[in-house]
Amino acid sequence: MSSSQPSVSIVVPVRNEADNIAPLIEEITAALDGRWAYEIIYVNDGSTDATGERLAAIMARRDNLRQLRHARSSGQSAAVRSGVRAARGSIVATLDGDGQNNPAFLPDLIAAVEKGANVGLAAGQRVGRKDTGFKKFQSRVANKVRNAILKDGTRDTGCGLKAFRREVFLMMPYFDGLHRFLPALMRREGFDIAYVDVIDRPRHSGVSNYGFFDRLWIGILDLAGVWWLIRRKKPTPDVIEVKA
Repeated sequence: MSSSQPSVSIVVPVRNEADNIAPLIEEITAALDGRWAYEIIYVNDGSTDATGERLAAIMARRDNLRQLRHARSSGQSAAVRSGVRAARGSIVATLDGDGQNNPAFLPDLIAAVEKGANVGLAAGQRVGRKDTGFKKFQSRVANKVRNAILKDGTRDTGCGLKAFRREVFLMMPYFDGLHRFLPALMRREGFDIAYVDVIDRPRHSGVSNYGFFDRLWIGILDLAGVWWLIRRKKPTPDVIEVKA
């Protein structure tokens, strides 16, 4: 693949996902080759397994694959932000690195942003989830509470499959957990949301590295903070430059 200027950047946050690296990259390339000039940015969030070595081996064969590394694990939101900041494409798409997100849906997400004049975000909405019954119950409750308070019109903000305009993402206030509130914050900025149903599947191997209970109470505080941000939003003024 050529390393020429990409129009699309795929950002994949990972922590200790060594066995999932090669299969997922193969699926990403199968979905995107010949459709866009693109790059793949893996953000290695302080992995202690062979994730870095597996990525380095594939980078030797693919010059559109990049690896960023956090010296210590900083969390999924921080990993996504690091990838977006380093991205060279004007459209960024994200997916989880465990294989549960099928890259076959990336073209639909990217096209929704590319073709929508005012679409800031295309959000994957999972159907047929492969998580445990308890985890699905947690997600349903969390999504209902969030939607009732923020009224973001989104049934599933936890899906890692998303595509958005890089410049819009970077103008948003950053906080840990930002990726779970993108629909509400995109609407706050006046952008539309496109929704794409995606089919969930089991992870390729390993166990989840970004859990639920370690973010539960922080998530409640984040919800209050995003509600406050939305309430404090003022209309963006129409600006006209006055020429001499």
